Amino acid sequence: MGFKKLLASLGAGGAAVETVLFEENVVPGGVVQGEVRIQGGSVAQDIQKLSVGLQARVEVESSDGEHKRDVEFTRVQLGGAFQVQPGAAHTVPFGLEIPWETPVTTFLGTHLSGMSVGVTTELAIARAVDSTDLDPVNVHPLPAQQAILDAFGRLGFRFKSADLEQGHIRGTRQRLPFYQEIEFHAPQQYRGLNQVELSFVADDREMDVVLEMDKKPGLFSEGSDTYRSFTVGLNDFEGTDWAAYLNQWLAEVGGKRSWL
Repeated sequence: MGFKKLLASLGAGGAAVETVLFEENVVPGGVVQGEVRIQGGSVAQDIQKLSVGLQARVEVESSDGEHKRDVEFTRVQLGGAFQVQPGAAHTVPFGLEIPWETPVTTFLGTHLSGMSVGVTTELAIARAVDSTDLDPVNVHPLPAQQAILDAFGRLGFRFKSADLEQGHIRGTRQRLPFYQEIEFHAPQQYRGLNQVELSFVADDREMDVVLEMDKKPGLFSEGSDTYRSFTVGLNDFEGTDWAAYLNQWLAEVGGKRSWL
């Protein structure tokens, strides 16, 4: 990755900045390690603040329809003010904690289409703020999340898409201003279902698992959504047959198609 030029507020002959991530693969609750490298330009400059944060692309519904916007959901300041001398090089290391609710972007080595999460870098100078481009990170599932996703695979569900929705899921431990929906195509044995949307809302001990099951319409009825939720401990999930557990609800809601 080459140096990224800062915007005009840094002035003619201004510095350039590059953010380097030592490891792009992380899990919720982990830490992204890296460093910010600043190369001085032709003039001395006073940097008032340097910080790094995490940003996600979120879908927002409004009266004008749906649109996407970038939402920053954590940020850490890297030290205090300092001066960059002409031609001088500065290296500022950092460790950025990944919130437990951070959405999964990678599953079984494959990027989930629709997911955009990464590290942003900001420098403040002369009451102006400039941001670098997004440095993507690959957020892998926690072991407990992996177990649920694997269970969907064993039941024959196929990944369709994933997105981030602005808002809150009622009755969960959610703290971020958005949540993730991972959408699956339902297999033939659940012929009463169109698809199922899966959401994880975790903290450092356990997670809420929310299912939104989209029922097919009948001859004389419209389709409808049915919700189920349960809690899974992050450290005591291995004793459960999650495929069998999920199948109980999925079969009850979508095991047969209602014609009335």
